[in-house]
Amino acid sequence: MKTTTMAAGLLLAGLIAAPAAMAAPDAQELLRQSDQARGGDLPGLAWEVRLANSGSASEDLQPMRLDVRANKTASLAEVREPLSNKGSKMLQVDRNMWLSKPGLKKPVAISPRLRLSGQAAIGDIAATNYAKDYAAKLLREETLNGEPCYVLDLKSANKQSTYDRIVYWVSEKRMVGVQAQFYSLSGKLLKQASFQYDNTVKVGGKSIPFVSAMQINDALTDARTTLKYGELRVKTFADAEFQVDNL
Repeated sequence: MKTTTMAAGLLLAGLIAAPAAMAAPDAQELLRQSDQARGGDLPGLAWEVRLANSGSASEDLQPMRLDVRANKTASLAEVREPLSNKGSKMLQVDRNMWLSKPGLKKPVAISPRLRLSGQAAIGDIAATNYAKDYAAKLLREETLNGEPCYVLDLKSANKQSTYDRIVYWVSEKRMVGVQAQFYSLSGKLLKQASFQYDNTVKVGGKSIPFVSAMQINDALTDARTTLKYGELRVKTFADAEFQVDNL
């Protein structure tokens, strides 16, 4: 009888502990962690982005090179090439964005959804803060290219987000976004993207992976835009560098 009672007690304890062990991870926290590998929520960082387009409609699209600097709440991208756009700047502060360029009297407010080049929107080259712009829900766990991933459903939390909805694959081990599908408000698939993380950056004494390439494919055509990231520098920037009056 004593043995039976002990067994029943162990079984009950196991049933009580099982829900805790099986609790789903916090989708919003997964998103916040993955943002860091794309420049989000870091104290101060600068990098270079090079864009190239391919596909049947890319003949007239010139390669681009931009310098990007960011802190926890803002980022500033400046075009270096091509010469026709040199000096243009895109400033993002929280959920607001402005454009300035030579010959323009004052900066103008813009949407991050505005196309920059090819399949890349202006919001794609700014520091990524998906955790602030989207409400995340865990859809499922799935293996992608041999790597276990959390699949998140991201719904836009404000009108200033780059996309209305994103399905986002986050590596369970590396905590970085490895694939994304971008949708319109009506549910139409617009673009798909994949990411590589061959860069590392040291922040607070800790080395973390940082995006080295993002490839964006149009959902209906062969149009493709590749963004390559390099020249990473950890640096503290003055708040004045992210003020619209100083553009």
